[in-house]
Amino acid sequence: MPQHKSAEKRVRQTVKRRVRNRSYMTRMRTMIKKFDTTTDRAEAENLLNETKAYLDKLTSKGVLKAKKAANTKSQLERRVNAL
Repeated sequence: MPQHKSAEKRVRQTVKRRVRNRSYMTRMRTMIKKFDTTTDRAEAENLLNETKAYLDKLTSKGVLKAKKAANTKSQLERRVNAL
């Protein structure tokens, strides 16, 4: 239990951020799963652009680390090229 007012505020902020970040990450994973299930190259390229933009957005918000986003984008690019 927090003993100071600032610690109580920090707990409230942390809870709000965790909920927000969780929804961001869930959406990201859903986008990647949708990308994985497609077999059409044109549709895959479309989804790739959307997913890459979303990863960049998460990186700028600080939800995702830059290297993690870069590695994920690279992996997705390789999957598109394999189609």
